[in-house]
Amino acid sequence: MKNLILALMFVYSGAVLAADNPEWAYPVTPPLESKDNVIMKSVPGSMKQYTQAQIDDIFNPPDWYPNEHPPMPQIVTTGGTRPRTACALCHLPSGDGHPESANIAGLPASYIVRQFLAFKNGDRKGGRAIAMLANSKLLSDEEMKSAADYFASLKPRPGYTKVVETDMVAKSYVGAGGMRFATPDGEKEPIGNRIIVLPQNPHLAELRDPHSGFIDYVPTGSIVKGAALMAGGEGKTITCTICHGPNLKGLGEVPSIAGRPATYIFRQLNDMKIGNRKGPWVELMKQVVEKLDDNDMIALSAYLGSLDP
Repeated sequence: MKNLILALMFVYSGAVLAADNPEWAYPVTPPLESKDNVIMKSVPGSMKQYTQAQIDDIFNPPDWYPNEHPPMPQIVTTGGTRPRTACALCHLPSGDGHPESANIAGLPASYIVRQFLAFKNGDRKGGRAIAMLANSKLLSDEEMKSAADYFASLKPRPGYTKVVETDMVAKSYVGAGGMRFATPDGEKEPIGNRIIVLPQNPHLAELRDPHSGFIDYVPTGSIVKGAALMAGGEGKTITCTICHGPNLKGLGEVPSIAGRPATYIFRQLNDMKIGNRKGPWVELMKQVVEKLDDNDMIALSAYLGSLDP
């Protein structure tokens, strides 16, 4: 139990970055800081109020808009028995997620359960998976199913993540929750071969407002290059529509990849390539990723992220 608690805290207090995990895609979360537990904060359109300490509570994160989603099971709202963290902390009650996690709204329930089991048995590991590795080992089959059914019932919202091509991007730092924020001096730097995710509204991002999304800045030309790769890339990969459907919005238990955040897509492609994701379904992806370099995966991620979910 002690080791599980340490693992859960590890994701919020920093991590060791593997050499094949680029820092921009796998940001190291800074150490935990004491947060104000007196001043009540609010967001537009919500009657709720929380202190920053409550907003950052890993066992009881905020639900700003309780009327916008079905009733949440306990594993989503609080995590249930500690030290399990609440699903809503990283994925939000809306399922749209934050840059440190995945947008899982609308994914097939059977796929979500399969991912729980992959974390539990070690077929998914490394990168940003630390909290899921610890949580999954403590969940019953019934709890996995209840969380999966809940998030599968939601719909991802267009515009929550926007993809913008650019040559220059704001200098940034990694802050609370593994999120990037622009530096106060307003300086810019070349984007290089990176995807830089910044909040559409930094203040609301810190408040974990699910109405306020993010911008995935990508290198100029990425979307066109990614579209070509999606279609097969002249033999460098295979077309994504074979498995993910003609609109890339899923086919049976195969998940939708249209409109998923670009950094998340990059991490999954990279994790599959370097062996941090395994299993029979991942074997099907080997032909997709084996010849792709980082620039290719950035482009493919940018294209997929630019689509409507």
